[in-house]
Amino acid sequence: MDWGYLVTAFVTLFVIIEPIGITPLFIALTRGMTPTRRRVIGARACLVAIGILTAFGLLGEAILHFVGISIPAFRISGGILLFLTALDMLFERRTQRREGQVAHEEEDHDPSVFPLAMPLLAGPGALTTMILLVGQVKDGWVGVIELHLVMVAVVGCAFVLFQFAAPLDRVLGRTGNNVITRLLGMLLAALSVQFVIDGIKASGMMFG
Repeated sequence: MDWGYLVTAFVTLFVIIEPIGITPLFIALTRGMTPTRRRVIGARACLVAIGILTAFGLLGEAILHFVGISIPAFRISGGILLFLTALDMLFERRTQRREGQVAHEEEDHDPSVFPLAMPLLAGPGALTTMILLVGQVKDGWVGVIELHLVMVAVVGCAFVLFQFAAPLDRVLGRTGNNVITRLLGMLLAALSVQFVIDGIKASGMMFG
């Protein structure tokens, strides 16, 4: 078991999925619902997200091979995508898009599959990250299983936060949420650059 890799995977997925940033949106999407219905919607959203991320983690590389895309190329493009996501987080564009999605939801609509499970929990960045992380596993199927358990733990963090959504929102406030989002954005920018560097190294290119 490579603890260093698993910790890196947890941090990367936590930053991408951003359970803390999704929690205020969960509050908005489930406002006016009973506590029981809130719990059901939160649980369903997390289970669907785990299913999507698992399927993409297991089959994503095979799909890439089928369409003729190399893993180094996907790492580089994925790193660029994650860097753009980091910029969105740093300049609040990601939050504004998410809040725009919330604003268009009907009050009686079940938001567990859309937009909670996808694209908020299992969005393009998270799907890309699963392929990249699976490509870095060195322990065969044992490592793949460990990685997916890490992913489940991250989504589990989102589920726990959903259960304490209302009091957390009052404690953090808008300023607290903005600070946390920007800190996660800075960390994601550094991780995305590392993905690009790893992709360039794997492609056989040498730094001058």
